[in-house]
Amino acid sequence: MRTHTGRGPSGMARTTISFVALVVGMVMLSGCVDFPAPPSPGPSATAEVPEPLGSEFDVAKEAPPNSSSCDATQSLRPAAQQPEPARMPPGSTMDAIFRRGRLIVGTDIGSNLFSFRDPITGDIQGFDVDLAHEISRAIFNDPNRIEFRVLSSSERINALRNQEVDVVIKTMSITCDRLRDISFSAPYYVASQRILALRGSVITGPEQLANKRVCAARGTTSIGRMQQIQPRAKMVTTTTWADCLVMLQQAQVDAVSTDDAILAGLATQDPWAQVVGPSLGQENYGVGMPVGHDDMVRFVNGTLAQLRASGRWQDMYDQWLSILGPGYGAPQPSYRD
Repeated sequence: MRTHTGRGPSGMARTTISFVALVVGMVMLSGCVDFPAPPSPGPSATAEVPEPLGSEFDVAKEAPPNSSSCDATQSLRPAAQQPEPARMPPGSTMDAIFRRGRLIVGTDIGSNLFSFRDPITGDIQGFDVDLAHEISRAIFNDPNRIEFRVLSSSERINALRNQEVDVVIKTMSITCDRLRDISFSAPYYVASQRILALRGSVITGPEQLANKRVCAARGTTSIGRMQQIQPRAKMVTTTTWADCLVMLQQAQVDAVSTDDAILAGLATQDPWAQVVGPSLGQENYGVGMPVGHDDMVRFVNGTLAQLRASGRWQDMYDQWLSILGPGYGAPQPSYRD
């Protein structure tokens, strides 16, 4: 019978185990062993900046503003006699609102100068908000009988179609396409689409936006017009205009494009931002209402007529929009009946 000498595989295993045990024992006796750490990378000068919730890059093409022969700005003529506050015609849309006890207004809190939340008082303020208060005053003889519902630009149409709100007053451009789904008052403000860029930027107009990232709020006509004027612009959409400003500040986009009044509101929040370039086209803002509420359309148009005649419209402009210069006064209505 042959005796195992320990030189085969089993013997080598025992030798290896003995060597490891010996090393472990030496470590335990000596306390510790100083192994050099692997080299660490140097500090980085870049970081991943989180994108605003809901932002989308390289969005699909959207239709440009309707350019057909339709005159979208024509609305319904006010009634010959505007109802007195708190005395709405029985059975009318305004009477139903009066009996409910409040006017439900769709707006937002991210369009500085038009509708935004005051950081100190928490109140929603701005030009559009003042207009909502005047409509409430015309119905209730009280400017504060309002329930505000915050909507994104893309939610405005459905909120009216589903009659979740009585009116939408949210820098909403009157277009023939939108008139298929909702009704509009006569224009209460005329804006010009322009570009917001950082000071020192090479961007001075739409020509410099080729292959650049341009931010706009989802569901606005600004997207289609920019894609029409500069097809090589890379559109980035967000839920609110405030998100666009954040993305511009963090260099996630190169510019923002929408109406000058909204851009001016963004520029007041950042001294490094400035409105540049020529007008890219006009936008007529109107009060949106559900289809079929013609009496309410005439009533709102009557209220707008009173604001123009009394000088109240100009007071609202001077309070909120004087940063844009003297302006051209309240837009004059055009009626189709």
